[in-house]
Amino acid sequence: MKTRRGNVYPVVGAPTTSRRKRLKPSTSSARYDFFNMLPDDIVLSVLVRLASTADGPADFVAALMTCKRFNGLGVNSLVLAKASAETFAVKAENWSAGAHRFLQRCSDAGNVEASYTLGMVQFYCFQNTKTGAALMAKAAIRSHAPALYSLAIIQFNGSGGSKSVKDLNCGVILCARAAFLGHIDALRELGHCLKDGYGIAKNTTGGQRFLIEASARELSAICSNRSPELVSGERLSLHAFLLGANANPAITCSQLISDFGFSLQPPESHPANRFLAGWFGIRSLDPALRVCSYGGCGRPETRVHEFRRCSVCGVMSYCSRGCQARDWRMGHIRNCVPTVRFLNNNDGGS
Repeated sequence: MKTRRGNVYPVVGAPTTSRRKRLKPSTSSARYDFFNMLPDDIVLSVLVRLASTADGPADFVAALMTCKRFNGLGVNSLVLAKASAETFAVKAENWSAGAHRFLQRCSDAGNVEASYTLGMVQFYCFQNTKTGAALMAKAAIRSHAPALYSLAIIQFNGSGGSKSVKDLNCGVILCARAAFLGHIDALRELGHCLKDGYGIAKNTTGGQRFLIEASARELSAICSNRSPELVSGERLSLHAFLLGANANPAITCSQLISDFGFSLQPPESHPANRFLAGWFGIRSLDPALRVCSYGGCGRPETRVHEFRRCSVCGVMSYCSRGCQARDWRMGHIRNCVPTVRFLNNNDGGS
């Protein structure tokens, strides 16, 4: 040690008592694990947020594998009840008994998306029509619009039974409920029912109003998602139409929609529909049965000639008006060729 004017200075390189204390591991911090000290309610709220916003099953599974506590609390009923449809959007080629158990567990926890997805899988993929319809009804009771619309399609087509089991009135009621909740395809289906008097008293004006509203909602949804908003249709030039000097705002509002000249990029299909499309893409279906021609649907026929065919070409088959409208804009408008029903007997004598 060196002294200077009564002050004591440590020799450089010689550890002091205070320095040795700083270098020594803190026994208090080693004794406590602050993560494990968090209340379960806080950890559950984090997991609920994760499950409700995950982009896919991999994100959720990776979080559960982070630690033992996440793995234990991740299967809590509060977390499973709030899981989004993307959280358990398993691909068709990855379907397993474990995936079925997980979906069933989410459904039992009160997750309407899980009930709907599992119901669609059971109804169409495994032909368990009663179980599938019951699961979809479980979601529909809690105002799940896609489930209501799917049940309406089943009623319109008599899916899972013979043609005589169709219940058009029930289909209209289910469709109206889904339309009230803002389901775009249900609005369109209801509009066509009113225009054609299909299952309900004919009301052409009311039906047209529903069709306009469906297309306006579709346009709004696509623009708000910032996807490619509009794809110019062949029948109408978007640029010229918007910049027209004498454009009537009322006409612009009613015609700037898919049913009146514009092709729109459809929103991404529900995970249940993506699963069906993948399932029947890798598995053979009865050659007498057809899958809905709209690629984003995936629903198959449950009996021969169950779906409607395109009245022009007679080649494409659709489970609903909604799918027919989407496929028309996606390209069928350019490929639809009228079927030649009668031979042209021009022998020169007539």
